[in-house]
Amino acid sequence: RARTGARCWCYGAGGPLSCRSNPYQTNLLRDGVRRYLQLPADQTVLILHAKVAQKSYGNEKRFFCPPPCVYLSGPGWKLKQEQIKARDLGEAGFRVCGYMGLDSMGSSLMETQKLSFEEQPDAKGFGCAKALYISDADKRKHFRLVLKLFFSNGQEIGTFHSKLIKVISKPSQKKQSLKNTDLCISSGSKVSLFNRLRSQTVSTRYLSVEGGAFIASARQWAAFTLHLADERCTRSEFPLREGYIRYGSVVQLVCTATGITLPPLIIRKVTKQYAMLDVDEPISQLHKCALQFQGSDRMYLCLSTEKVIQFQASPCPKEANRELLNDSSCWTIIGTETVEYTFSESLACVCEPVSPVPLITALQLTGGGDVAMLEVQGEYFHAHLKVWFGDVEAETMYRSPKSLLCVVPDVAAFGSDWRWLRYPITVPLLLIRDDGLIYSSSFTFTYTPEQSFIPGQQVLSDVPQDSDKLLDSIHQEFTRTNFHLFMQS
Repeated sequence: RARTGARCWCYGAGGPLSCRSNPYQTNLLRDGVRRYLQLPADQTVLILHAKVAQKSYGNEKRFFCPPPCVYLSGPGWKLKQEQIKARDLGEAGFRVCGYMGLDSMGSSLMETQKLSFEEQPDAKGFGCAKALYISDADKRKHFRLVLKLFFSNGQEIGTFHSKLIKVISKPSQKKQSLKNTDLCISSGSKVSLFNRLRSQTVSTRYLSVEGGAFIASARQWAAFTLHLADERCTRSEFPLREGYIRYGSVVQLVCTATGITLPPLIIRKVTKQYAMLDVDEPISQLHKCALQFQGSDRMYLCLSTEKVIQFQASPCPKEANRELLNDSSCWTIIGTETVEYTFSESLACVCEPVSPVPLITALQLTGGGDVAMLEVQGEYFHAHLKVWFGDVEAETMYRSPKSLLCVVPDVAAFGSDWRWLRYPITVPLLLIRDDGLIYSSSFTFTYTPEQSFIPGQQVLSDVPQDSDKLLDSIHQEFTRTNFHLFMQS
């Protein structure tokens, strides 16, 4: 079990390496973790980007659309500003600047695009890389974006990577087959929608949300979760379905940042400014589409400068399977990805970069009793990380950059109130670096006691003051059965 001064193990090139924590330092760290859990001072770096990128040919530069965006959020940035001010470096030393490029570009900042972050009304910092592209000289089929962040005093914050981006030569004109789903868009995935009047890049407008309303923005774009909806149900019921999105499907667009949604829409294929009513093939990346309001008389989602309005299409008397649209009702759809890095420097004055920032993607519980082990799966792990269950450090073993293994602490490690436990206890999972840097996660761990831990005896609603013997027997039974352990995210 992981307790103060516990021995922990990590694997080096020559086998397992053991390091024993200093009890005094561990107590200080645990106090700091408790303060952090009460008032988290996180710093979050959020990268939004498209799933695919169209390759440039010759001297033409096809800039990534939508452009990769970076958001900085969390109270930890303000705390860092106060620390820098205390060192008399002033506001200029706190400003965050960034450089973004492709992962093949090397270390020279001259080969990347500089990001200037501006503060938004919601206090988030926002930066956008509008001039990134991939040339035809680059023969890779996939790549990542690399973001390097610095304070303007020269101190490096860290290096952050996007998810994999697939390179395509141009939007597929073939009918997509579900046997090859690389370019298909599935229900529940995230997409971006943009419009270009007369195919001019300078006129690009992105569907976005601002002030609780849908807008068409030339600056920022929003990621929307695209759901297949059940056509037989009302909007208020909003049941979701699985599968790949096909033209003619009823879909629901939900803003990932605000949760605001549009009414149910029928997604139509667009060919030469006509909405095709009889096409039901799977939707592909960078296809032109139109969004018809379900149950309406040919009304489509349309933009007017920065406003989002409805446009009534014209019927085609000679071709009943087509409806004529205007330019502003034709949207390009593309899948998007989001990767979020969260850390906190509140426990220590960190001089080293915060990267690599570990990302937890899954948990796997094995064993039971005194040998319950939790495998933490993800990316960017290293041997200087410890897993913490709330404010309790766990014995941690480094296995690979994608896996950590730890011993599940006994519930008694969370305090003397363990013996009164009747209900589940849920604790957050943290990763903490040797120097006190905290990496929070969206994962939690839940201890759930047995409903009948003494055979043939029910749980008492009130425990008498002289019931130490009973409590001891309950504890023994808890230890024997070791609770039911569940993970959740």
